[in-house]
Amino acid sequence: MTVSKWTLDNAHSNVDFSLRHMMVSKVKGSFNDFTAEIEADPNDLTTASLTFTIDVASIDTRNADRDAHLRSGDFFDVEQFPNLTFTSTNIEKQGGDKYAVTGDVSLHGVTKPETFIVTFEGVAKDPMSGAEKAGFSVDGTIKRSEYGLTWNAALETGGVLVGDDVKVSLEIQAAKEA
Repeated sequence: MTVSKWTLDNAHSNVDFSLRHMMVSKVKGSFNDFTAEIEADPNDLTTASLTFTIDVASIDTRNADRDAHLRSGDFFDVEQFPNLTFTSTNIEKQGGDKYAVTGDVSLHGVTKPETFIVTFEGVAKDPMSGAEKAGFSVDGTIKRSEYGLTWNAALETGGVLVGDDVKVSLEIQAAKEA
């Protein structure tokens, strides 16, 4: 195969996250609106180019009050910083179908490099559309404080209300452009 453009299949993709709450549990959520620009050869992902954009206002933690707070100036401040973007800068094969994908994450007015582990899940022909589809799983962790997302509250039992480490998990399906 050669490098081709791929179109994100939003109906078969998701962007999820989780982080500690009150030091005793985890809160999970998703972002529902996202786009990607992908150029890749599935046989050699080290040559791929990827830009991923998330509409931060599309956050969904299944709690309207919490989502409104997360969109506010205490957290994402979506009026001033509407998007989170990731632009790949380096991709290294880790063995098997795993890759370390490094790129610039821009969030809340801060841009810094982050590395995520991407597993290439394979390529298949979609029996409904006839399109060639590729699947990818993405896992990583970012520290929200490094992006200026520092709102918190101390707990009387020690610790804080909201954890700093945000675990990120994406399942991506993309269709090869004709």
